[in-house]
This record gives sequence, C-alpha cells and structure tokens, in this order.
Amino acid sequence: MSRPPRTLVTGGAGFLGSHLCDRLLREGHEVICADNLITGSLKNIAHLFGQEGFRFLKQDVTEYLYIEGPVEYILHFASPASPVDYLRLPIQTLKVGSLGTHKALGLAKAKRARLLLASTSEVYGDPQVHPQPESYWGHVNPVGPRGVYDEAKRFAEAMTMAYHRYHGVETRIARIFNTFGPRMRPNDGRVVSNFLIQALEGNPLTVYGDGRQTRSFCYVSDLVDGLFRLLMSAEGEPVNLGNPAERTIRDLVAAIEKILGRSLPVTYNPLPQDDPRVRQPDITRARTLLGWEPKVELEIGLRETIDYFRGQPDIGGEGRVAAPPA
Repeated sequence: MSRPPRTLVTGGAGFLGSHLCDRLLREGHEVICADNLITGSLKNIAHLFGQEGFRFLKQDVTEYLYIEGPVEYILHFASPASPVDYLRLPIQTLKVGSLGTHKALGLAKAKRARLLLASTSEVYGDPQVHPQPESYWGHVNPVGPRGVYDEAKRFAEAMTMAYHRYHGVETRIARIFNTFGPRMRPNDGRVVSNFLIQALEGNPLTVYGDGRQTRSFCYVSDLVDGLFRLLMSAEGEPVNLGNPAERTIRDLVAAIEKILGRSLPVTYNPLPQDDPRVRQPDITRARTLLGWEPKVELEIGLRETIDYFRGQPDIGGEGRVAAPPA
C-alpha cells in the first residue's frame, strides 16, 4: 500500500480509545476518531488536534456511520464501560452494543475493512470457572442491573461472528479485563480511580463487600500493545487481554498505602448485585498467538496514574496529597 492505512476508532475519545489513537498514529496510520462524547472527552485527544493524519468526528454510531474514502481497519470501542456509566445509561449501552456494532460491521463489510471488537471480561459474568479461558461461556444474569452491559457485549460478539461467518468480514474480538492508567475519569466508578481520588482528596476508601473479591489490573500501555498485536494478527476467535496476576481489593488498598506512605481509612458497603467474586484471565492464547503478556508492574502503573490525577486541577490540589481525615 503506497499510502498509510486508514483506521476508524469508535469511542476514540474515551480512556482506551484515546490511547489507541496515539498508538495507531505512532504506527503510521491515518486515524479517524469517532465519539459522541457521552462518556468520552475531548481532553483525552486534545494533544492530537492539528497533528497530521488525525481527524475527529462527533458521531453517535448507533444512528449513522458513513466514512468517505477507503478504510482498512475499524476498532469498535464505543460504549459506556464502567458500572457508573452503564447503570446511568442502560438503554444507550444496549443500543451501542447492538445497533452500534451492526453499523460498525456494516461499514467494515462495505469497505472490506478488518474490525476489532472491544469486548469485555464481563461476558463471563460472575464466573464459575476460574481463571477464565476463552472457551468458558459465562454465568450472566440477563435481567440483573449489570445485564445491560454484559448482554450488550455478548450480543456484539455474536453479531461480529455472524458477519465473519456469513459475510466473510475479517474480525477480531478482544475480551478486555480490568485496565487502568492516565485518562481514566475521576468519577467513572472503577475501583482504581475511586481509590486514588479518595486517597488524594483525603477521604476514606469505599470497599464493597469484604474486600476479598479479586480482580486483575492491567496497565493501559500493556493493554494497547495487546490490542494492536491482535488487530494485526490472523486470529479470528476471542482472545483474553488482561493481567493474569490475581489480586484482592484489599491487596489494591495495601499497594496504594505503600506508594503514598501512609495508612488509609476504609469504609465498607454492601456488595452490588451480581458483582463478580473473582476475575482472572487465562491468557494462554494471547501468549501463544500474539507473543503478548503484561510487563508493567502494578506499583509502577499506580504511580503513573497517581501522577496523572495529581496533575488535574480539581483533584487534591496540584502536586498535593490531601491529609486523611482525623
């Protein structure tokens, strides 16, 4: 190809989408970032405006999706992705997982483009198999409050495979586990951002349940590397991308205390309905097929994320850690 590959990123102004735009531009792609900004932010991509090869398109992908000219790759990341967002926006979450995925796949078919779907570990629900391999079909409550996100992504995977099998569209499916890093929204409801903001502002950390439930925490640069490798691979079946190091929520509290050099007060709230008790990816396929595994240690990633939040003018003061309440 004599020209750079042309790539569309839906949800490109979000946390993960914006980091993907950065990576694709570094790889020499021309990038079209589409986002309706209901959870994304122009702040995440402000540094890209005016950069050669980058274009922003304010677009709701559930309503209409047309891109003039050729498109080689589509990365479909448009969706509310945290519990705060999809519980606040349940209909929009279901629509972007169904109608939005349909529109993105239709464009891929028309342009003969390769599409990578951002799926999620939530397709496994509250798992009865641990750790979770891609062959596990999941344990999901379709009518529970979290079902709007879980089932939207499960439907999106089914639609993606249908377009692959029936229309011959080149597709890739990434099942993304907990990811953190700079550009997370302070109020997104994810446990890492919740804890860091609470710690920086001198408030008690809110732990749901007894804190013994587990998660896997992958730093954003590792996750984006896995996504790019998957996009460029020949693998059409779902691939788990996440950190296989399983940690309890209490472990996360201890890691933050170590970095900040002080103990942190904790308050305990009831565990939300259908909240997963365990979450740990089996990344054998990613290691074997992509040569990928996470490299950034949790403490290093947390330090980078703390530095990012400290730099935000409305969080804890510039370069200041608020003292814990007496």
